Amino acid sequence: MSQKKKLNDLQNQAPSKARKPKNEEFIGVVEKRLGGSRMMIRGMNGVESMARVPGRMKKFLWIREGDIVLLQPWEIEKDKSDLIYKYKPNEIRQLQKEGLLDVFDNVEEF
Repeated sequence: MSQKKKLNDLQNQAPSKARKPKNEEFIGVVEKRLGGSRMMIRGMNGVESMARVPGRMKKFLWIREGDIVLLQPWEIEKDKSDLIYKYKPNEIRQLQKEGLLDVFDNVEEF
């Protein structure tokens, strides 16, 4: 597949509906990568916690500092969580319109 065709496919994608937190899930921003699959996350309540990318998602999910992500807290240790979803730029705009990202001061526009 040529580079031009890939670019056209990306531009013509239908907008997806943003996944919203359910039950104990929460939205956070990646503050710092710690190495391996671990990172520090600042949650909606302003508290920093440690998160990890589960093994089944390591090869498919590339995370950078500043990314908006959806997290599931661990059952035993509530200060740690698993990263279950990374929001795409169009989903971030949708969440901002709905007011779910108002608690974050400096959410960068992608």
